[in-house]
Amino acid sequence: MTVNPHDTDVLIIGSGAAGLTAALNLADRFRVTVLAKSRIDDGSTAWAQGGIAAVLEPGDTFDSHVEDTMVAGAGLNQRETVEFVVGQAPRAIARLVELGVPFNMEGNALHLTREGGHSHRRIVHVNDATGWAVQQALQHAAEAHPNITLVPNRVAIDLATSRHEMRYSGAGNVWGVYAVNRETGRVELFTARATILATGGAGRTYLFSTAPRGATGDGIAMAWRAGARVANMEFMQFHPTCLYNLDIKNFLITEAVRGEGGHLLLPDHQGVAGGHRFMPDFDPRAELAPRDVVARAIDHEIKRLGLDYVHLDISHKGAEFVRGHFPTIYEKLLGLGIDMTREPIPVVPAQHYTCGGIIIDRDGRTDLPGLYAAGECSESGLHGANRLASNSLLECFVFGESAASHIAAHWADLPPPPAIRPWDESRVADSDEEVVIKQNWTEIRRFMWNYVGIVRTTKRLERAQHRINMLSEEVDDYYGHFRVTPDLIELRNLLQTADLIVRCALARRESRGLHYTLDYPHMLPIAHDTILVP
Repeated sequence: MTVNPHDTDVLIIGSGAAGLTAALNLADRFRVTVLAKSRIDDGSTAWAQGGIAAVLEPGDTFDSHVEDTMVAGAGLNQRETVEFVVGQAPRAIARLVELGVPFNMEGNALHLTREGGHSHRRIVHVNDATGWAVQQALQHAAEAHPNITLVPNRVAIDLATSRHEMRYSGAGNVWGVYAVNRETGRVELFTARATILATGGAGRTYLFSTAPRGATGDGIAMAWRAGARVANMEFMQFHPTCLYNLDIKNFLITEAVRGEGGHLLLPDHQGVAGGHRFMPDFDPRAELAPRDVVARAIDHEIKRLGLDYVHLDISHKGAEFVRGHFPTIYEKLLGLGIDMTREPIPVVPAQHYTCGGIIIDRDGRTDLPGLYAAGECSESGLHGANRLASNSLLECFVFGESAASHIAAHWADLPPPPAIRPWDESRVADSDEEVVIKQNWTEIRRFMWNYVGIVRTTKRLERAQHRINMLSEEVDDYYGHFRVTPDLIELRNLLQTADLIVRCALARRESRGLHYTLDYPHMLPIAHDTILVP
């Protein structure tokens, strides 16, 4: 039976920028419980290096930021949503300043850097570790608030819905979540009037990713199983510049290195001298082209020449400049034997961001009563077919606040949760076949990388779908007969997310933004979302 049922006013699953922003905007009126999969600070927010995009520079305009976002998104963005988010950006930055985020300053003004796809300098940052500084400020504020309870080490299994009511109402509401306590191994039930999914993306579906270990698409998979629509899952952003290192496969080299003048060069290869700056051969914006363009160019050169990596070089800017702008990256690379002030950095593309997700409106509402979503797990219409650099943290702040505002304004319309059935653990046993989980996890990530990566074909996608169908039967059987564990929960969600990605990719018969297929290399004249209905 489920142990220690917990009831709160608002339940938030995820403790990054979106989740904590929502919590802080709700806590003055309501009891808020925030669940974290492991440590409170172990999500994607703390890993973000670059910064937050906002119109603050003289001469820059909201219209310019909107157009840059639309261009990067290949016209698939919802313009009204883009305008809404861009317009909220300066206020979001001001609130972070009030919380004590130590943004870099230039005199009395915020220092702004520039990243790929942006027509102006508009990236507010804390050196090259913005996400960590933001996470710490939000977390300290949440820890200090008496109405916020932060609960680490809870791995969400499934949303508690009307199907789990003691007396089934058929209303389709979401009442909270069942989650495994990592410390006890038992399943706990958390109930609330409103639930916000802020669980991040699905980067770990791929073999190479800059995402943290826990980015296994949990919120997207749970919402889909509960009956919510998802959209545009084919648009998986591959960051152009992840450190190439055989031991460290997820260290990101921030976009700002290129924004501050870094060049992408071909390395020495088979007796041929390297040093050719190749991005001008692909796009007039060179290294400042949007991420999909740069990632495909690197992928093309790696495959054309049989390379393991290409070089990113900013040593020509001088040692003092490099160390001053990128102290975290400099120290990390120095520890690996690379001095970026004197030599180039070996880089490869890696999965970086999930642009699709759970469909939400501008209030963060999903299709299901009582369920909201914010951040990378959602599809808000902001990113379109490719996210513009540094719009991700911005989305978290804006939609975290929007969801909180809608919940507060419509609290009287949110009924208290009814009696929910406990999780039945009596029918399952412990498993001694953990090797099955590890094997299937590795297989999913490898075939997704090979068949559903930067360049796709219909045949590759069909091969991936075939493997997903076979693995689904195996995982469903395993899930039904053995006690749930964090690894099994993540495997189930990885497989569900992989299925959604492949289904969306097969449905899009064009190349647009992050989805590039050799079978349909041209972009259709009218942009349409790929919407999946459970």
